[in-house]
Amino acid sequence: MSTSDFPSWLVSSFARAAEAVGATAAPEEIKEAARRLLARWSEPERSYHGVAHLVDLLQHVDELQQETHNANAVRLAAWYHGAVFNAAETAAYAKRGGEDEAASAEVARDELTALGVPEPTVEAVAALVAGLARHTAPADGGDSAVLSDADLAILASDPQRYRTYLTKVREEYAHIPAHDYLEARRAIVGRLLARSPLYTSPLGRGWERQARENLNAELARIQRELSAPGPAK
Repeated sequence: MSTSDFPSWLVSSFARAAEAVGATAAPEEIKEAARRLLARWSEPERSYHGVAHLVDLLQHVDELQQETHNANAVRLAAWYHGAVFNAAETAAYAKRGGEDEAASAEVARDELTALGVPEPTVEAVAALVAGLARHTAPADGGDSAVLSDADLAILASDPQRYRTYLTKVREEYAHIPAHDYLEARRAIVGRLLARSPLYTSPLGRGWERQARENLNAELARIQRELSAPGPAK
């Protein structure tokens, strides 16, 4: 899909956030940076971690923005957090598959610096992006808590949408054998359920119950499939 197919507000939202944190580049340079990011988010291997996920994340950041110290820095971190994506088999088995937060943080650092964003803000955005690697955030809220909660908001969606999310994530790893994928997914779900709380921003905590219901239902299904005789389907 061409970046020209996306609504103009998406590019404009990036430009507003960048300008709000002090970007000094020409307006068209800033918009071009947004288009480059959209090209990354539109890579064909992204079934779930694509533009729709970016839009969903930005909407949830807006929903939680009163909990932020610098909402525009969080918005920019949302744009950059999945700039680098790798679902290749070698990365997946090394538990480095999916969004590469460390590499994405470097993209954010390089591009925001080139746009003239002040260094302290550049480093703050890069730190927010890198921090999503383990979804660790202080329990008292703040920018990292809002970004983490917004990224995990899909877990608290209605059951039908949650199933769609699972289907799309599986499509990204269609090259991974079913048993291996289920084992990896079981580990991920187990780590999420072990978090207490799962959501750390005050507003995000309202999502806790639904997310845990979805995760427990998924875990039960995974356990059934792994214990069923014969190869996992």
